[in-house]
Amino acid sequence: MGIRKKTTKTPPVLSHEFVIQNHADIVSCVAMVFLLGLMFEVTSKVAVLFITVQYNVTISTNGPEETAINHFHHGIKDLATVFFYMLVAIIMHAIIQEYVLDKINRKMHFSKTKHSKFNESGQLSAFYLFSFGWGTSILMSENFLSNPVSLWEGYPHTLMPFQMKFYYICQMGYWLHALPELYFQKTKREDIPRQLVYIFLYLLHIAGAYILNLNRLGLVLLVLHYFVELLFHISRLVYFSNENRQTGFTIWAILFVLGRLLTLSLSVLTVGFGLATADQQGLDLAAGNFNVLFVRITLLAAICITQAFMMWKFINFQLRRWREHAQAQTLKKKQAPAKSKSKKDKANGVNGVSANGADSPRARKEKSS
Repeated sequence: MGIRKKTTKTPPVLSHEFVIQNHADIVSCVAMVFLLGLMFEVTSKVAVLFITVQYNVTISTNGPEETAINHFHHGIKDLATVFFYMLVAIIMHAIIQEYVLDKINRKMHFSKTKHSKFNESGQLSAFYLFSFGWGTSILMSENFLSNPVSLWEGYPHTLMPFQMKFYYICQMGYWLHALPELYFQKTKREDIPRQLVYIFLYLLHIAGAYILNLNRLGLVLLVLHYFVELLFHISRLVYFSNENRQTGFTIWAILFVLGRLLTLSLSVLTVGFGLATADQQGLDLAAGNFNVLFVRITLLAAICITQAFMMWKFINFQLRRWREHAQAQTLKKKQAPAKSKSKKDKANGVNGVSANGADSPRARKEKSS
């Protein structure tokens, strides 16, 4: 992210600089239009598509007291809801940037490179912390962790509780908002390809799990991944405040490798074994069943390629850190002999002989006395 300079000069209306400086206010006005649409009967039906979660299904439970439980499935109308919460994500991004990160940046006086990385880690730390906490609460309430068989048992999982569906809507909205943020934050050209790659990977895996009705497996893998990424960005924030504090990176490196192994294990267990032995086999778009060999192989291949790509990036990152550490140690060793020589020269001068063989001022004074 580039550094946004505050100037007293007002840019022309609707110019690039005007949109960048006021994008949060502009997006807030657009979101307010949808909220105001709920107040009028003519527009309320359209506004509801953007604000509320669609495709509600009421299920009655059998028991002494019959209760109705609301579940949801996915559909094309979810695109409108994702768009609205993408606007909300842009607004929240601007609030965190202006009222938290910019104030810290002014106090710490970071360089341009550190300023950009600090903003990135600050934004992602807030998002990962929120998503990890929310996702964990869903896993606990639905008992997915205590009963791993539920990840594939009863597939296709076309019906979701409200919290799970809303979680996926917010996740897709957040990662879609990262695309216009590349423009709003004046991201450097050399950083754009890296940003686009991980935005695309997030959208591909989240939307894939949502559409293929693998929402339970997707939720578990997201929570696991977000925990590891949260630790990395918190460690980077701590490192920026004090460069000697690098313990967090060591813990993150261990958990990163374990996270990749757990991701592959759960994916193979669910897709490769669980769905392969499920009762409902075959492709049925109307029922939301994608349990066929081709889809399973494609899904596992995508997960394996992604994990291999992440491990390759991780290894390069660690090698670069070790190389930089080795260079720093070499410089210290070269500087150490030079310092010891200068101390010896000073000591020789004090004892009566200077570096060029002449008497030192102290020696001359002693001789004259």
